[in-house]
Amino acid sequence: MGMSPTNRRARVKAATGLTSLVIAAAGFAAAPASANQPVDEFAGQSHPYRHGVVSAKSANSAAAGKRTSNLKYGGGVDGIGVTTGPEKVYLVFMGSQWGTQGTDASGYTTLSGDPQGIAVRAQQLFKGLGTNGETWSGVMTQYCEGVAAGSTSCTASSAHVGYPTGGALAGVWVDGSAAAPNQATGNQLAAEAVKAAGHFGNTTAASNRNVQYVVLSPTGTHPDGFNTAGGQFCAWHDWNGDTTLSGGAAASPYGDIAFTNDPYVTDMGTSCGQNYVNAGSAGTLDGVTIVYGHEYSETVTDQNPAGGWTDSTGYENADKCAWKGTGGVGGAQNVTFATGSFAMQGTWSNDYNGGAGGCQISHPIVP
Repeated sequence: MGMSPTNRRARVKAATGLTSLVIAAAGFAAAPASANQPVDEFAGQSHPYRHGVVSAKSANSAAAGKRTSNLKYGGGVDGIGVTTGPEKVYLVFMGSQWGTQGTDASGYTTLSGDPQGIAVRAQQLFKGLGTNGETWSGVMTQYCEGVAAGSTSCTASSAHVGYPTGGALAGVWVDGSAAAPNQATGNQLAAEAVKAAGHFGNTTAASNRNVQYVVLSPTGTHPDGFNTAGGQFCAWHDWNGDTTLSGGAAASPYGDIAFTNDPYVTDMGTSCGQNYVNAGSAGTLDGVTIVYGHEYSETVTDQNPAGGWTDSTGYENADKCAWKGTGGVGGAQNVTFATGSFAMQGTWSNDYNGGAGGCQISHPIVP
């Protein structure tokens, strides 16, 4: 992103100088699960609603203060710690506002209600992961599950985060059955992810074990308060595995469902990363790929927050490196996949610098 957002543990919020709300310009910084938590968000679930914030000053400075401690394994939630692969990402375009569906010359789904072309860019990003020998994904492969809670390293025999060989994009669904709510609640987003699981035929816990559903909302909408006075964030991720949710919202009959709330990021402009890496029109969608990549990396290393890898304050791997600047070993920069070049941020690496840890944009793939 370039200069104003801050990420959360499960949420990437954008703000201006608080870890709460207001636009600014700097990076993703996790906030306590209770910070600015809407009263009805995920009410009835057995786990707390994960929160996060994006802020230029507080976010970046807060994240900088967290770059001295390594991530620790949380012990798993429902037996799930990390995505052990092969990763599968399903893009879910929620709402009739996305407009008429088409196909471009490369076979990507296009949408008439997508003025910035976010749909195609998202498909290119996730289809490109694990191609062209890219090692951005390699940073995540050092993490695992099956080790003791509190561990800061993995054994060779542990089940590690998988490398998305050949691409992670598993499917695209445009759900135009109804208009997306102006302000979809967390429960409604969770229910949409469950609906998508059924649509794609992933109707067992096993079929959803290494899956994440990316729920994208159309421009001009405010999912969970996005781009409103009380919701200056960029995105967040969570999971739905409960049998009861408030307001009659659909729970998951298909096992634990990992999902991401990805609003129409460009509606927030530079606050969510526009032109963070590239100038002019080349950088219009910088924030889209930085934010979406941020949430992807956190989901694969902390699939059911916070059973995976977080630091002692709750920051996840991407939170610690968000809005760190550009270039170098761990700053945001362009990464080339087989599907194009994408602005991406670095993520936290426990084994960097002799085990002292730090942000890296590239890392050898751990088998």
